[in-house]
Amino acid sequence: MSDQRRTPDETAFQDAVRAFLDTHAKPLPEWEEGWGNGPDELSAGAEPTREEELSMVAAAVAFRRELFDAGFGWLTGPPEYGGAGRAQRYQELFDEVAADYELPSEACFIVGHHIVAPTLLAWGTPEVKERYLRPLYRGDLVACQLFSEPEAGSDLAGVKSRGVRDGDGWRVSGQKVWTSGGHYSDIGEMLVRTDPDAPKHAGLTMLMVDMHDPGVEVRPLRQLTGGEAFNEVFVDDVFVPDSHVLGKPGDGWKVAMTTLGNERASMGYRTASPATDPVERLLGLIQHFGLAGDPHIRQEFARIAIRRDVIRWTAARASGRGEPGAEASIIKLMDSENVRAIGELAGRVLGPRMTADTGEWGTYVWAELALSAPSRRIAGGTDEIMRNIMAERILGLPREPRPLT
Repeated sequence: MSDQRRTPDETAFQDAVRAFLDTHAKPLPEWEEGWGNGPDELSAGAEPTREEELSMVAAAVAFRRELFDAGFGWLTGPPEYGGAGRAQRYQELFDEVAADYELPSEACFIVGHHIVAPTLLAWGTPEVKERYLRPLYRGDLVACQLFSEPEAGSDLAGVKSRGVRDGDGWRVSGQKVWTSGGHYSDIGEMLVRTDPDAPKHAGLTMLMVDMHDPGVEVRPLRQLTGGEAFNEVFVDDVFVPDSHVLGKPGDGWKVAMTTLGNERASMGYRTASPATDPVERLLGLIQHFGLAGDPHIRQEFARIAIRRDVIRWTAARASGRGEPGAEASIIKLMDSENVRAIGELAGRVLGPRMTADTGEWGTYVWAELALSAPSRRIAGGTDEIMRNIMAERILGLPREPRPLT
């Protein structure tokens, strides 16, 4: 984007961002172009060990505090809760400058910043907004989602975790599963059933739970990739005050839809340097193994590259509009399809090189991405659920027949 298209204020803003990053970060190393240069890693699919993860969280928290205190931590947020009150355009300007620097991974903040915090802003009590929003964006708190349950499957409204009225609050018990980052989170957004006699969708309530409460136990889940990014969480008789209810008792399904919309839309916001971007690296892989002229390989790669750009443009179009709409389901479905397609095409190019680590640069690194693809088809709502949502709520097609009870 040329400087002529920026206002004087936008130019001054980027100069201030650059001055801050010059002091608090290092410029990205300039890798020589060509196969075998740069880090042998990908921005999608990689999972650190628990020890590596906690070290990354500590680095992210330290940098986030400096960023927030300099006025860049929550550019679009309301000033009364610690935000800068700027338009979405300024976040894009910030990201443009930040792309030139080596910054700590902020993966630990994705759920809190892009999913939970927007829900708090939309549904939280004044007390909860005051208590949590600023610390979340400053890095003083990390948040997770407590939605899925072992017996509910894709039927989110089928949750069995219970909240029982106890004076001016609720006693909460239940089990959740597939909780990303639960082991380092401070608060969790938890969907529970508070009225077992109400219709399934009407008896739900959303609560903010203290993850450090003695009644909360987090256990790691080892995945196909070998990583432990997910957890199962057991909540036993934890007290949650009324001030920590999002919306009103019985509003849980509405609040959940806001949260899931935020989650699906967030899948389009991932950025990566060309050195670790899976699509750019896939192009280099194809060229390195002399398959750039293969018409089938070329066609499939073109679909992947186009799909990536459409995801980015759709996410940009949806940003700053408030609560995510139909675009969120589109982004989520296209993202999971693209990760699957990237892994499959890399496998076609590599063959056996993808299944054993021989030390050859740029080969075995694709295995983790391919193994992570099934989780993308589940996170944020299964692909089948997304197709139903798009068919029924966007295209206006008849509802899928429900089984007789």
